[in-house]
Amino acid sequence: MGKEMGRLAYMPKPGEIEFREYELPEPERGAILVEVINANVCGSELHIWRGHHPIKRAVLGHEMVGRVASLGEGVSLDNAGNPLKVGDRVVAPYFITCMRCRACRSGMFNLCENVYKFWMQDPDIFPHFHGAFSTHYYIHPDQFVFKVPDEIPDKVAASVNCAITQVFYGIDKIEVKAGELVVVQGCGGLGLNAIAILKERGAIVIAVDGVEGRLSMAKRFGADYIIDIREFPTREERIKKVMDLTDNWGADVAIELTGVPDAFAEGILYLHPGGRYLQMGNVSPDLTTVFAPGILTRRSIKVVSVVRYDPWYLWKTLEFVRANLHKYPFDLLIDREFPLDKVKEALDSSSTRSSTRPTIKPGA
Repeated sequence: MGKEMGRLAYMPKPGEIEFREYELPEPERGAILVEVINANVCGSELHIWRGHHPIKRAVLGHEMVGRVASLGEGVSLDNAGNPLKVGDRVVAPYFITCMRCRACRSGMFNLCENVYKFWMQDPDIFPHFHGAFSTHYYIHPDQFVFKVPDEIPDKVAASVNCAITQVFYGIDKIEVKAGELVVVQGCGGLGLNAIAILKERGAIVIAVDGVEGRLSMAKRFGADYIIDIREFPTREERIKKVMDLTDNWGADVAIELTGVPDAFAEGILYLHPGGRYLQMGNVSPDLTTVFAPGILTRRSIKVVSVVRYDPWYLWKTLEFVRANLHKYPFDLLIDREFPLDKVKEALDSSSTRSSTRPTIKPGA
């Protein structure tokens, strides 16, 4: 009797998809093979798909929730000490944390030198299932893994290991305090989740976007003020609106979650002297913007840039979501569902902003 087969979506170069089949691997000691339940289209996938990311070939997909199909030898607990068995739902950081490289030894766990050791590999290389746009996903011994609480629905859990945890970590790094006024640039998956986290910190939130559905969701997530790009089409108009809302002083913090380089050049002008700017959405090193660095100096603006997160933040985020599951409409962020065969259509729907966060459901 032949071994069970799995299927995956591989991008050999930007803009192209190949579907491949492989025998399901037996997990090595310390590893886990999961069956993918939902895998979302994150903004990073769009950058990769368009060729604007350092990764030029990959088994696409990283924001996902899966069900344990088999456990490697020695695996009985998740990284929070919860018992783990076949059939449990789990989430894992989409990157390696080796705990041995120079970055890890320096405490910069989100910057592990081996972070994408497997993601960029051709799927012909064991264990094949390097990405989440697949029927299965392989969690390596150097990846953290956490059991998903029963209360959290699949579609909400799928967003935890990137969108929600990423902004949770970034907001901690920029040290948002209760009562501070924060501008959120971009109300896609990252932006809307950021609003929820900011409101739980006691912040006052100004949300900036130009898509009706996203702005409507921003209100539902608790944004105190909305700046609609269609109503304020120029940078000067949007800056003036922020100043009007802050008694001509400026915001305490601004967060870039658009992936648009010009948003950075604009966002630093939303801030009062001594303000803080969190750069997260722009991940493409070949896309540029023009700004005057002297503005940062003259106004003493602090800029913090963040990529990925410390892996244990994933557990903190699960606890945050469980505590606020009925307070914020997390379930509505996943607004379109596609089978694995329709990966390209899912990417296109996200690219055109016809959906906020499409999801791939391989079993559909």
